[in-house]
Amino acid sequence: MLQKAVLITSTLLATARAQQVGTYTAETHPSLTWQTCTSANECTTVDGSVVIDANWRWIHSVNSSTNCYTGNTWDATLCPDDESCAVNCAVEGAAYSSTYGVTTSGSELRINYVTQNSNGANVGARLYLLKDESTYETFSLLGNEFTFDVDVANLPCGLNGALYFTQMQADGGLSEYTNNKAGAKYGVGYCDSQCPRDLKFIDGEGNAEDWEPSSTDSNTGVGGHGNCCAEMDIWEANSISYATTAHPCSSLGQTECDGDDCGGTYSAERYAGVCDPDGCDFNPYRLGNTSFYGPGSDFTVNTDDTITVVTQFITDTGSTSGTLSAIKRFFVQNGKVIAQANSETTGISGNEITAAYCEAENSVFDGAGEFSAKGGLSQMSAALAEGMVLVLSLWDDDYASMLWLDSDYPTNETASTPGVARGSCSTSSGVPATIRQQDASSYVTFSNIKFGAINSTFTAS
Repeated sequence: MLQKAVLITSTLLATARAQQVGTYTAETHPSLTWQTCTSANECTTVDGSVVIDANWRWIHSVNSSTNCYTGNTWDATLCPDDESCAVNCAVEGAAYSSTYGVTTSGSELRINYVTQNSNGANVGARLYLLKDESTYETFSLLGNEFTFDVDVANLPCGLNGALYFTQMQADGGLSEYTNNKAGAKYGVGYCDSQCPRDLKFIDGEGNAEDWEPSSTDSNTGVGGHGNCCAEMDIWEANSISYATTAHPCSSLGQTECDGDDCGGTYSAERYAGVCDPDGCDFNPYRLGNTSFYGPGSDFTVNTDDTITVVTQFITDTGSTSGTLSAIKRFFVQNGKVIAQANSETTGISGNEITAAYCEAENSVFDGAGEFSAKGGLSQMSAALAEGMVLVLSLWDDDYASMLWLDSDYPTNETASTPGVARGSCSTSSGVPATIRQQDASSYVTFSNIKFGAINSTFTAS
């Protein structure tokens, strides 16, 4: 992807990220089963669960129900500085279904777009797969494949039902930072390649100092710090377009950054940070194949029906100890295995993400060269080797209306310019204020998650 804007948080009276633990609502994680596979039809079910990110939760004084964060501003008494904020504020347990529109059933997770509740309305969610009550599940993707089913039929222009991996700490930083009492159990520790600065707490401290409330969103803002790490976007999609994108960082692991030196969508200088915010992406529509993916039987992959998405992380040795050489994609629909479309753009060939593909894409689409500058596929390989946390989310885009995914972007370029046309949505589509009214009932479901050896997680009937 070329842009990822601030994820929209709940419009509850208080939504923030914090480190202490509240006692008003018990934290009960929705269960979610998934499978590990060693060969075709040889899979074992794992009893997992999901946790919602702390940015969506009610944050209040450790001594009372006084909000630490209201609307898009901090309480100056509770949060006079970053360290005090972490000590004074508690993150509360979540009512997943009634407040956030998150439900699970067996292997299926559903995330609703707009959920009305007693405090107003919640918009979308970001969740993580848990290994146990206090630890995120981590995946070693090299030499393996990851498969899931997804229903995007109810995701119109401007929405993004995303499944991806980031190099978060497995315990959410619980063991490393003194003032972090919440950890993974309460969804703490998010980072990605945009080095997000909308996070309310980072590395056991608040992000209240130099906080600037958003001028366009009543719930978000940008703080003086950000949190960077490598990101592997398996799936960013709605019913119109999808993209698979690798985002390496020059440093491995989660890294805090300062102000505009963070780079990414949240900063004045996009390429100032340690991560590649653009990444090397594969979007068939952007590569000239406009009939591969979309709603209806005229498309090769019909988004009116459930889709099985298979992603393989091929190494140079063919083993889990090799170096990443290609990211391959297959689909399974109605019993048919469908290979990812080949590029139809002159100068870019193939249907896999490889070093040669990324170099060609950057050249033809006149990219900034950040993928190579941040270490390219080899640095992405190093991040994958260390293990990554699974993220599942539904969000809208206050920064760019998701045009970078499903329309013409940037909007000051013509659609005929290579790389600009990314989907069939209008450039006037995707405005959050509009779609929250018109498409409030939208949702995404993810199900049947499987992880294992190459060619072990999918079959054609």
